[in-house]
Amino acid sequence: MRREGTLKASRTILMSVMMAVSVLPLLNSVRSEGQLSLSTVVTLAQRNSKTVRLAEVDVRKAEALLAETHDVYFPVFNMNAGIGYSVGFTGGVPPVITVDAHSHIFSLPQIQYDRAAKAGLSAAKLNLKSVREQVALDASTAYIELDAVTRELAAANQQAELAQRLVEIEQQRSEAGIDSLSNYLDARLNAAKIKYNLIHLESRRNGLAMRLATLTGLPASTMQTSTSSIPEIPRVSINAPRGRLYALESNHQQANSKRLTAKGATMSLYSPSVDFSLEYLRHTNVGNDFNIYYAAPLPTNNFDVGFTIQIPFIDLTKRGKVREATADSLRAKVESEQADQQNDLTIATISDNLRELDVLAEIADLKKQIASEQIKTVEAELNLGNGSSTTPQTSPRTEQLARIDERDKFIESEEAGFELSKARLNLLEALGHMDEWLHLIDSTTPPNVPNQLTH
Repeated sequence: MRREGTLKASRTILMSVMMAVSVLPLLNSVRSEGQLSLSTVVTLAQRNSKTVRLAEVDVRKAEALLAETHDVYFPVFNMNAGIGYSVGFTGGVPPVITVDAHSHIFSLPQIQYDRAAKAGLSAAKLNLKSVREQVALDASTAYIELDAVTRELAAANQQAELAQRLVEIEQQRSEAGIDSLSNYLDARLNAAKIKYNLIHLESRRNGLAMRLATLTGLPASTMQTSTSSIPEIPRVSINAPRGRLYALESNHQQANSKRLTAKGATMSLYSPSVDFSLEYLRHTNVGNDFNIYYAAPLPTNNFDVGFTIQIPFIDLTKRGKVREATADSLRAKVESEQADQQNDLTIATISDNLRELDVLAEIADLKKQIASEQIKTVEAELNLGNGSSTTPQTSPRTEQLARIDERDKFIESEEAGFELSKARLNLLEALGHMDEWLHLIDSTTPPNVPNQLTH
C-alpha cells in the first residue's frame, strides 16, 4: 500500500512538472512582451477548464461502459479451493478445487445494450466538443470585453483630467464674478459622475482580469490584451446553413442511448439467451469417506462443459426496470426536443437583437465622429476667433466641455461595439459555426505578441 501511494504521488508530481514546463515558455513571453494574444487565452482556458476535464472523465466512463458490454462475451473464470470435515451423507462430495467458466453466447437484449453504450460514447464525445466550444466562447467574450474596457478606462482617465481642469476653470470664473456659483457646482457634479464611472470601469476591468485568470490559470496581473490578435467576427445570417451543433447532437445521441436501453430491457422479458459454461471439480475423501455411500468409487477428477438456453417466464423485477427505462427514454427525448426548440428561439432572439445593436453601434460611432469634429471647430475658433463681432468668443470652458463630450462618446462607441461583437459570437455558437471563429483565432498572428501554444 505504501509503495502504491508512493507511485501515485510520483506520477502526480511528474504530471505537475510537465504542465509547468509546457506553460513556462508562455509565462516568459508574457513577462517580456506584456501582452497575451486571444489564441493563447483560448488555448489555455480549454486546457485549464474544470468543465472540460469533467467532460473528458465522462468520455472515459462511456468507454468503460462500452467495454463492459463487450466483455460479457468473454468467459469469466473462477477458482475455489478448500478442505473441510463432514459427518454423514451431506448429499454432495467435498471438492478440493473447483474451476468454472461462463459467458454469454447470444442475447438479443445485450445487442441493444451494446448499441446503447456506443450511442452513449458518441454523446460523451460530442458533449466534450460542445464544452470546449463553450469555454472558447466564454474566454473570447471575456477577452474582447477586457480589451474594450481597457480602452474605455484610458478614455475615462483622460475624461477625469479634463473634468478636473473644468472645475478649476469654473472656480476661477466664479471667484472673479464672471459666472455664477451654480456653474462651478455643475462642474464638480460632472467631475464626480465621471469619477464614479472611472471607478466602475476599474472594478469591471479587475473582475474581467480575474475571470480570465481563473479560466487560464495565469496571474491576473498578466491579463493585458492585444487588439491586433482579435480577428473580425464573421457576420452570419439566421438563414445561413447550420454547422455542427455538438450540444444538440449530444442530446440526440443520449436520447437514442436511453431508447436502446429501454428496448433491451423490454426484450429481456421474453427473449431467450444462450450461455456457455464449463466446470472442473477435484474431489477428496479427506475428512469424509463419501465413497462408502456409493456403489462404486467416484472419480477424483470431474469435468463438464456445455451450453445453456434460458427462457424468461415471469420476472416482476424486470418489469419494473422496463417501466423505469422507458420513462428515462421518454424524458431524454423530450429534453432533446426542448433543447432544439430553445436553440431555435435563441437564434431568433439574437438575430433580432443584432439588428438593433448594429444600428446602435452605427449611431454611437457617428456621435463619436461628430464630437471629434466639434473639437476641431472649437480649437479653430479658439485660435482664429469665431469671425463675428456680435457672437461671444469661444471660451476654454467650451473647449473642455467639448473634449469631455468627445471622450464620453468614445466610451459609448466602444461599449456599443463590444455588445455587437458579443451578440455576433453568440449567434455563431447558436448556428454551429464556432469552428470558423476558432480557425480565425489560430490563423491570426499579431506582431509583438507571444505565439500561440502548440495544440
